[in-house]
Amino acid sequence: MSTGERPALRLVPAPAAPEAAAGPVLGAVELLPGRVRAALLDLSGTVLWRAEAAYPRGTADRADVDAALAEVAAFPTPPVGVGVAAAGLVDADAGVIIEVNEVPALHGYPVADVLAGLVHAPVHIEHRARLQVLGDRWFGPGRGRTTFASVSTGEVLGVGLLYDGEVLAPPGGRSGAHMTVAARGRPCTCGARGCWKTVATTPWLRAEAERRGLGARTVRELAGHPLLDEYAGNIALGLVNIQQLFAPGLFVLHGEAAEGGEAFRARIEQRLREDSSWARTAEPPHVVVNEGPADDVALLGGAGLVLSHH
Repeated sequence: MSTGERPALRLVPAPAAPEAAAGPVLGAVELLPGRVRAALLDLSGTVLWRAEAAYPRGTADRADVDAALAEVAAFPTPPVGVGVAAAGLVDADAGVIIEVNEVPALHGYPVADVLAGLVHAPVHIEHRARLQVLGDRWFGPGRGRTTFASVSTGEVLGVGLLYDGEVLAPPGGRSGAHMTVAARGRPCTCGARGCWKTVATTPWLRAEAERRGLGARTVRELAGHPLLDEYAGNIALGLVNIQQLFAPGLFVLHGEAAEGGEAFRARIEQRLREDSSWARTAEPPHVVVNEGPADDVALLGGAGLVLSHH
């Protein structure tokens, strides 16, 4: 595992408008528990081609992951490079996924080397939530800003932070899903208790809906129910810590939270403002929803990672 410091990712200007795919193409791969997606994008962020494959979510056999990567990496046009948005803890310098609690096969998985052997191009890796902020910065609500946070919600929880024009990505850094929000909270898949993930993800919402005898199980179905208000507060718990430490001001929501409608967005923002003390000289925290295709933001970030290295 790399132990030395590495520089934060530097951004380059994004194209102001979509261009024809006449120039180089950028490869992007998203590797999640049980699923792999890939795409080719042009320099404007337009997705030109995409593929998806599944593998057993809890597998301990690396051959399962190898096969899924080989399936999606059959790019019809050679990319200049590939950016990988990965779940779990990653060593970006070594190109290795250190661990993903739900997938034993991904512990120590050398994804950069595996993909480079398939596509014969440079491959770079970073945590999915941190790459997501690049997609927002170039093509979404963060365009033109130097500091803001991008938030994944749903089955996957995490925060990517752009601070003074740099993506904060220290060696061994995580996405925030395992920050402690309750000292005697519920057990987490990581072995600790009270992680943000245990109260602010889809499994918590489904379990609570079942425990309370509710037929509804999604944020859309639970619109107007007190459980949804509680869920919004749980999501805000982690954002409060981010605001206290870095004061990003803007939080861009993706995934499940983006499907909850205006009332759900407003409730998260309200709790964030109530529970975080922000100086009058700082920007008041506010929450927006990314209106773009929810499934593409990590791929856009992967494309941005390629540009940041080339």
